[in-house]
Amino acid sequence: MRTVESVRGAARAPNVSRIPIVALGWSLSLFLAVSFVLCVLLGLVVPDFGLHQPWLQFLPGFTWLTWPSFLLGLIESFAYGWYVGLIFGLLYNLFAAGAGEALTGGRR
Repeated sequence: MRTVESVRGAARAPNVSRIPIVALGWSLSLFLAVSFVLCVLLGLVVPDFGLHQPWLQFLPGFTWLTWPSFLLGLIESFAYGWYVGLIFGLLYNLFAAGAGEALTGGRR
């Protein structure tokens, strides 16, 4: 049950939107993993395009193309998604909260 004080406090709080970090981490990780699989499949269909060159640069230990290397690339792609999601989400939420406090003069 909400008290009068909590309603007044909510009315004064700025409308700061926050990014849900877990949802961001999952979506970025799955996006990068699916993109990795699609690029590997395209590289197998059209091997002359040299699509594997960027993967060799960005994924340590990845070589074209063995099953252990494919699994390593998939795991690294998934991990990079979580890395970006955590760092970006935390920084965005930190600065969004700071901007909200700056707009209200630090009042809550």
